[in-house]
Amino acid sequence: MPIVATKARNVAGAKGAQEGGDVNDQTTGNKSTRVSGWAKQVEEAEAEADMILRWTWAEPAVWTVRMLTALEKGVKGGKWFSLIDKVYAFPNLLAAFAKVKVNKGAAGVDHRTIEMYEEDLGENLQRLSESLKEGRYQPQAIKRVWIPKPGGPEKRGLGIPTVQDRIVQAALRQVIEPIFEREFAEHSYGFRPERGCKDALRRVEKLLDEGKTWIVDADLKSYFDTIPHSQMVARVEEKIADGRVLKLISQFLKQGVLSEGEELEPEAGTPQGGVVSPLLANIYLNPLDHLMEQAGYEMTRYADDLVIMCQSEAEARQSLKLLQQWTAQAGLKLHPDKTRVVDATAPGGFDFLGYHFEQGQKRPSRKSLKKFKDSIRSMTKRNNGQSLERIITALNRSLMGWFEYFKHSHCYIFSSTDSWIRMRLRSILRRRQGRRGRGRGRDHQRWPNAYFEAHGLFSLASAHAQSCQSSRR
Repeated sequence: MPIVATKARNVAGAKGAQEGGDVNDQTTGNKSTRVSGWAKQVEEAEAEADMILRWTWAEPAVWTVRMLTALEKGVKGGKWFSLIDKVYAFPNLLAAFAKVKVNKGAAGVDHRTIEMYEEDLGENLQRLSESLKEGRYQPQAIKRVWIPKPGGPEKRGLGIPTVQDRIVQAALRQVIEPIFEREFAEHSYGFRPERGCKDALRRVEKLLDEGKTWIVDADLKSYFDTIPHSQMVARVEEKIADGRVLKLISQFLKQGVLSEGEELEPEAGTPQGGVVSPLLANIYLNPLDHLMEQAGYEMTRYADDLVIMCQSEAEARQSLKLLQQWTAQAGLKLHPDKTRVVDATAPGGFDFLGYHFEQGQKRPSRKSLKKFKDSIRSMTKRNNGQSLERIITALNRSLMGWFEYFKHSHCYIFSSTDSWIRMRLRSILRRRQGRRGRGRGRDHQRWPNAYFEAHGLFSLASAHAQSCQSSRR
């Protein structure tokens, strides 16, 4: 933003100078030339300011005006050379650490926390810069932890790289992301700057309104764990010719995983839990995005979650066939049970990014609702010893965040969920009076809805009604 402000001042100054030239220039023979020169400077300054505004998210420690200009105009041969010096530059590493710190995260296999690394930050980053510059840097193994998958007994493996490896990955991403972001398709939304789930959901709604109600609901089986390394590097090589950057990416792809005391070297996939992993995943699927676009199919993708929206069943099946052909060539697999063709106007519908779409309505998917209710259950156990005020304060944080994402759902979901939450709270109060069982019957008179409202409980139904009124104004 400081660069943008500077450019804005330059534009204003150039305009003022132009106006001053019209008034003060007494040499009539030079007047038109001088005005023309100032007008050109104004035009160039405005174009430069517009360009910077388009790339405000790009790391200014790396992406100078000169580099952004080269990015927009295109580099010779379409490939970027000499990028490693941008990666190990101290200002870039410092900016990378700041982002790692904001994202928090646990220590890796070296047990070194963010706070511990920060204690001697300058010296640590200087050593890291030198090791990258001299080619001595080697990423450490990733610590694997297992967390339950929502809606089932299965567990999902997550990886925790060391703090230092996360810094290097962040620094690498800050250098290469704009190069690939320029090439990404419009209908790709996952893990991209200034885009998110809500943008993807708005596109899906728009296409449904346009009559594209035959849906290919696709699921890439274990996508992040199955990307072939050689093909992944080949995708990166299409835009980057710096051998040391390519080596760094290969090091991260082959980064060992420490699981139950044994270190494993992955044969495929992107680094688990890595900062650069989402970018690499988008790079790998970018050809699919453009293939579908060129074939005339309306695909909406968020990372590995994608739907293709068509006007007929025949068109949907044709697009699915094309998707199957591409994934097979790319070394990926579609989940046989979760990939299907669906009529969104018929009972059943489809899920996308936490929402369920069916017969012109949308609501939280079963998996989303179960995950939400599980979190509420953990806060409203009958033996919860906290005061009602503290329980409600904790609940409100979850309720407000959940509502913000799902506020466009059908209204019935909010009133029924409110009722269920009040039942959980009545059960706590009932237990405190020595009664057993859930809060029901006369408990509704002992603790009416107004009782919880007076204690500040966030009401999903009231928030939804208020939101609807605001949207009508």
